[in-house]
Amino acid sequence: MKIKKIVVAALFIFVIHSLNAQTDTVKAKILDDGSQDAEKFYNSGIANFANKNYNDALKDFDQSITIKADFEKAYYNRGCTKFEIKLYKDAIADFDKSLLIEQNPDSYFSRGLAKYALLDKTGASDDYSKTIEIKSDHAQAYYYRGGIKFENADYKGAVDDFTQAIRIKPDYAYAYNDRGSAKRQLEDMDGAIADYKKALASNADLGFTYNNLASAKRKKGDFNGAISDYTEAIKKRENYYVAYNNRGSAKYDAGDYDGAIEDFTKAIALKSDYAFAFNNRATAKFKVKDYKGSADDCSKAIQLNANYGYSYLNRGIAKEMLRDNAGACSDWNKALELGVESAKNYIGDCK
Repeated sequence: MKIKKIVVAALFIFVIHSLNAQTDTVKAKILDDGSQDAEKFYNSGIANFANKNYNDALKDFDQSITIKADFEKAYYNRGCTKFEIKLYKDAIADFDKSLLIEQNPDSYFSRGLAKYALLDKTGASDDYSKTIEIKSDHAQAYYYRGGIKFENADYKGAVDDFTQAIRIKPDYAYAYNDRGSAKRQLEDMDGAIADYKKALASNADLGFTYNNLASAKRKKGDFNGAISDYTEAIKKRENYYVAYNNRGSAKYDAGDYDGAIEDFTKAIALKSDYAFAFNNRATAKFKVKDYKGSADDCSKAIQLNANYGYSYLNRGIAKEMLRDNAGACSDWNKALELGVESAKNYIGDCK
């Protein structure tokens, strides 16, 4: 009897970076009354922003705008400062004011990041497109728009945008990584593997890219290659519980059930509420005929996620081996209720 295994693997790394202030300074002048003018406060704001003194930077930009109401760069940089302290709506208001004065592509792009932070993906995508209309070589705008397309399951569109980002910035490691993940979704494993390797050639410290490369190799049946790359991912990030879980899955596929149990156990030690790892360890325990341990791990997975249909299915299979037929039937029916169609293969003899 086959127990069902579910594996999670990190596919896509869509990273929101901090905004960049327009760090150019402007020549300060002295007003007739001897006080400092807008440019002097602006330059002080830039310095405070660079030193992450965001509250002081806000005060400086406020003063600058009070003196010079149409100071576009001050509005933009005040918006960037508000973004850094997670005042996203206020940041958008400043970017709006900046754009009323000048069609600054950085304001569109930064406003897009703020909208995305507020879960307005449509608005964010529109702003990235506006950025590209004004500045066609804005690699990050292509990259972030591609990220939204990926999240919306438009994988071909995502590949196109990531490709544009790479065309502009040939060493764009994140864009290679995420294009590889989009190709994985399109079942282009060879293309995905090639992109992950290019990402690592640009930045060898990307542990998540080793994890993704391993998952693509695993999909192709190269279990030893996958295990090796998951190990590299773990070396890059010591507490990488996802990579431990995925390496355990590759070991399972290679028939190393004891090694799989060891890795799933490590993943659980790092993340005690990791339902997927409990379910996966249950499958490996089943393979070594530890049926009670398998059922117990499924129970833990269900405790963590009451709608985990595959764990109900797996617990039912383990219970059947423990001669708990009533319990097995109850679990299979629950699995079916939760949408696991394969449960029908097991409940035929249930009354």
